[in-house]
Amino acid sequence: MDPCPFVRLSVGNLAIKVPVPTKPARNIVHPTTSPCFCKIKLKGFPPQTAVIPYINPSETNPSPDTNVAALFHLSKLDLTKLTKKRRSYSPFFTGKLTLEIYIFTGRSGATCGVNSGRMLGKVCVPLDDLKGVESRAVVFHSGWTVVGGGKEGGVKEGEESSASQFHFNVRGEPDPRFVFQFDGEPECSPQVFQIQGSIRQPVFSCKFSFRSPLVRDRHQRTRSLQSEQGSGKGWLSSFGSERERPGKERKGWSITVHDLSGSPVAAASMVTPFVASPGSDRVSRSNPGSWLILRPGEGTWKPWGRLEAWRERGPLDGIGYKFELIPDMSSNNAGVVLAETTISTTKGGKFVIDLASPHTNPTISSNGIAYNNCNNSGSSRSRGGQRSSRSPGCSPRGRGSGEFGSWLWPYSVYRGFVMAASVEGEGKCSKPTVEVSVQHVSCTEDAAAFVALAAAIDLSIDACRLFSQKLRKELCVNNNDLGC
Repeated sequence: MDPCPFVRLSVGNLAIKVPVPTKPARNIVHPTTSPCFCKIKLKGFPPQTAVIPYINPSETNPSPDTNVAALFHLSKLDLTKLTKKRRSYSPFFTGKLTLEIYIFTGRSGATCGVNSGRMLGKVCVPLDDLKGVESRAVVFHSGWTVVGGGKEGGVKEGEESSASQFHFNVRGEPDPRFVFQFDGEPECSPQVFQIQGSIRQPVFSCKFSFRSPLVRDRHQRTRSLQSEQGSGKGWLSSFGSERERPGKERKGWSITVHDLSGSPVAAASMVTPFVASPGSDRVSRSNPGSWLILRPGEGTWKPWGRLEAWRERGPLDGIGYKFELIPDMSSNNAGVVLAETTISTTKGGKFVIDLASPHTNPTISSNGIAYNNCNNSGSSRSRGGQRSSRSPGCSPRGRGSGEFGSWLWPYSVYRGFVMAASVEGEGKCSKPTVEVSVQHVSCTEDAAAFVALAAAIDLSIDACRLFSQKLRKELCVNNNDLGC
């Protein structure tokens, strides 16, 4: 099946030049002492705020900040709503879609409900060809523009300070994604469908169980696993402890993702129990529970990522998450954190890995360019240039040539949008939807790993539930379990 069309609208390369007036006006805050900021608005989306670096007007060749300041991800439905023809009988409303940027001097934030910044100007960028971005990249604006002066600038005409210049880029580019949706809650062992418009096609099935991460199914055991378990020094011991702990805890949850042939292609195992902190009934940040996201390779399971979760304290009750990518166990490379966020326990939200978003590390990026059969080879870009590699084996029984752990790290890097998973709040029926960028999927196991990660994210909402509250029966081995 084809991926779903998505459009990525980015605003970046911000900079501002504000000439210093010979006679400073009263109450005017100059960006040399307090940097400017802007609010970026697109109809139907929450506004985003970014700081604007100040550039000295005397510089002949100024270099604007190259970072991305704001990102908007538009689905097919969003594009339809934004680009549909709108009729208006008002001569003051043109019906054109625009991106609005409001520029302020002073510090961002509000005091007593009143914005502390002072508006310097406003820029409107027409998005006439937004529909065409589905197939090609479009630059809507790139360069300098004059702001300030008149009513918008907040300074009187004729003053030297009215000719402020603002630099920014607005770019739209296609960002196709594979979309998967659970047909039920992960603990109920649902099917997973791939969505493309109105078409729903089953691609995976999930099996939830209470197997300990160190105790494998007899049909999946290998000699290497038996030797590791016999010696008591398996690789899982470096990621979590399954020793019995006194007090309240939730442990041993596991979910395995199978392809249509029934072969296991990914798994998520709870390797560190979710334990209530001493004297409380919640999982704390200082002692989080954790999951390993596993992929098949060389006849066994290999760790791909680690997800930690805990319950935040404070006025905003939420679940904290941290996900890191795990390198090949034979190397000395440390894991790299790809995402760390908090999601409301009541309203839910989205867990997103997007390395081009503001305040993220842009040096970590991806493998793979197409959603192909496992027998096909995919190409990936390394730091040294182009190279090709076989995709992973289709199951732990496969050959495992070119397995994920051996060639991904550190030669291939994740870039841009990676994945997003919807999360429902406590007590709500959750059927997670997972979006995965096409460039990060080269075979079935790639997609299955993100599906397993989404299941672990969803199950962590229940794992971090207050221990004074009982869990649903599907999450309890027996009715006498603590926290059930």
